[in-house]
Amino acid sequence: MLSWQVGLVKITRIVEMDLPVPAGVIAEATPEALRRMPWLYPHFVSADDGTLNLSVHALLVEAPGLRLVVDTCVGNDRPREFTGGEALSTPFLAQLTEAGWAREGVDAVVCTHLDVDHIGWNTMLEAGRWVPTFPNARYLIGRAEYDFWKGVDEAEQVAAMADSIRPIFDAGLVQLVEPDHVLSPEVRLTPSSGHTPGHVSVLIASEGQRAVITGDMTHHPCQMAHPDWTLADVDPALARRTRWRLFDEWADQPILVIGTHFATPTAGHIVRDGAAFRFVV
Repeated sequence: MLSWQVGLVKITRIVEMDLPVPAGVIAEATPEALRRMPWLYPHFVSADDGTLNLSVHALLVEAPGLRLVVDTCVGNDRPREFTGGEALSTPFLAQLTEAGWAREGVDAVVCTHLDVDHIGWNTMLEAGRWVPTFPNARYLIGRAEYDFWKGVDEAEQVAAMADSIRPIFDAGLVQLVEPDHVLSPEVRLTPSSGHTPGHVSVLIASEGQRAVITGDMTHHPCQMAHPDWTLADVDPALARRTRWRLFDEWADQPILVIGTHFATPTAGHIVRDGAAFRFVV
């Protein structure tokens, strides 16, 4: 269980699944193109077959007076196209306990966006009903993000909204927020739209140290060398501009960049590399 200390803030990774995917999910990520980035190996690209190594995980952020979960993975008991139509049965909640957290002790949940692999553990199945996993938390969702997805009629998203979003609204736990919302003196949101219309990342600053949790504004470190490479971005042009803007802002700075889908070791620093960037762990 990986964790990082940023001043007074502790960030812990809870892995739901490792997710190796064919490089072709990013059209330009051919084996030849990936080999020109030797720093991707062995952590982020398989040397054997060029598979892109990804991860689906939640991040627990423990700041003074705040216990925050950032993104809640796919969740158990719900078949998704994302998981090949199979319902997961993972020890996610046991891992939460192992990290020293109780469901009832979570103060807030941030959904960086509303894709199915970021909202699942918002709820859990209990006696045949979907109920909030974190019953005492504020669930923070971007207002623009929610306004967009509530009108989408794609079957997978409709199912996810029904079992992972509607129950937390029904319980009165949702707070629709702006993309620069401040959660505490150490934790705030920052807009990173493009992958989805209201996508946000999470900035952490404490005692002169800084970190960022990316969400899906980037899926894989190869996009640092090629910010124009896209993966399932709703607005590809905006997503490209966002990557260029934020990578430029974070590069060569003492900012720990924690990738929401980055495989182990998950966190590192962005440095300039020619006209673009690379990831140093």
